[in-house]
Amino acid sequence: MAHHDIRSAKRPDPDQPMRDIADYVADYRIDSAEAYETARYMLMDSLGCAMLAMKFPECVKHLGPVVPGATLAGGARVPGTSHELDPVQAAFAIGTQIRWLDFNDTWLAAEWGHPSDNLGAILAVADYLSRKAEREGGTPLSVRDVLTAAIKAHEIQGCYALQNSFNRVGMDHVILVRLASSAVTTHMLGGDKDAIVTAVSHSWIDNGALRTYRHAPNTGPRKSWAAGDACRRAVTHALNAVDKGVVGYPSALSAKTWGFYDVAFKGQPFRFERPFGSYVMENVLFKISFPAEFHAQTAVECAMKLHAQVAGRLDQIERIVIETQEAGCRIIDKTGPLANYADRDHCIQYMVAVPLIFGRLTADDYSDAVAADPRIDALRQLMQVKENPQFTKDYFDAEKRYIGNSVQVFFKDGSNTEKVSVDYPIGHRKRRGEGIPVLLKKFEGALAGHLPGRRADAILAACRDAARFEAMPIHRLMDLFAL
Repeated sequence: MAHHDIRSAKRPDPDQPMRDIADYVADYRIDSAEAYETARYMLMDSLGCAMLAMKFPECVKHLGPVVPGATLAGGARVPGTSHELDPVQAAFAIGTQIRWLDFNDTWLAAEWGHPSDNLGAILAVADYLSRKAEREGGTPLSVRDVLTAAIKAHEIQGCYALQNSFNRVGMDHVILVRLASSAVTTHMLGGDKDAIVTAVSHSWIDNGALRTYRHAPNTGPRKSWAAGDACRRAVTHALNAVDKGVVGYPSALSAKTWGFYDVAFKGQPFRFERPFGSYVMENVLFKISFPAEFHAQTAVECAMKLHAQVAGRLDQIERIVIETQEAGCRIIDKTGPLANYADRDHCIQYMVAVPLIFGRLTADDYSDAVAADPRIDALRQLMQVKENPQFTKDYFDAEKRYIGNSVQVFFKDGSNTEKVSVDYPIGHRKRRGEGIPVLLKKFEGALAGHLPGRRADAILAACRDAARFEAMPIHRLMDLFAL
């Protein structure tokens, strides 16, 4: 901890958590074949999510330069577009694409989040550096280099999330995207351990964005570009640390009164369950079937199973009982009018009503047009959401990491459906064998929906052979996604 005499100008040694990150990023060797395999699917899935997001004008309008004309020839590519941008703005654009539909990977613990959000920063910096190396006769970065950075970013974000709840002090989880991306992109840019500590210290000094935009009554679309914003800030910190040699702040966390712990974390230091390795990538959750806030994924599966029994009897329903985890109750149990798509994809009642009625849940189902169907709000008014303590217990169990939900429908004549429960969704590690073919189908459909057929075929061919794919220069992969 820092010296408690706030008059002393003697600079302390860097806080241990910042040194631990620097040591891990600079020195740790990833030797888990499972982590690399999962990371490969994560990269494909994230780029697929970026292509799916291109159908939505509200996303597309964010993807260019900050001001018209502020492009960078030979800069980083933004997938699915013709944009070439500086790596800072490209990080924002790519991060925004990947996160827009709430359809990329997820990590749930004391804090939750989406570790593949870090790809916004990682891909932008990797693409920029790879093109620069090719121009200057150097060695471009490979897809495997990107996967290594992603595994480490996942690990930093996920290990911090295991026992440290930023949401309980009102901060958004993208604070951990900024942290992880600052660390790994500093290393990618050639920064040593001191530079990594410097960048990380600046990330903590930024404090955190408020979660206001994720919760009633203010839920709004900023949540779809918040991760991109964190990526943009992270690359700025990395460039400042490496190229400009800015000064770091060794007790950014522990400084009495002025440090992050005292200012933002109620004076508590961070707690850690495990050392950094490759645990998070190996156990990450994929959103495969439904673009929905992850605490509701299994609730949607339950509703899909009940659709056939319920769809023809909507006017006969007396009540619908949803049991979820404590986190689900706190985040997505929402009553009253829903103002926009961002409100709807964070409302468990809405996400259950749509599949009960239609037997589906797609990104388009959060639109104003679908939401205008009066049956949706009518069903929402009949729903009771309550915590199931076993679901909460299994949610925090390190050996399970379940995200359980159950749905049961009761009718006015006294009859009812069975209580349908699902402990963990298709994207869970325990359902990898079932999930990966569905993930690949999602990826293929995403490419076909936005890219020319020959380009989509070329990407799929590149992805089929794992060894060749990982050896591929990253800017060549990004070229395949450019229009």
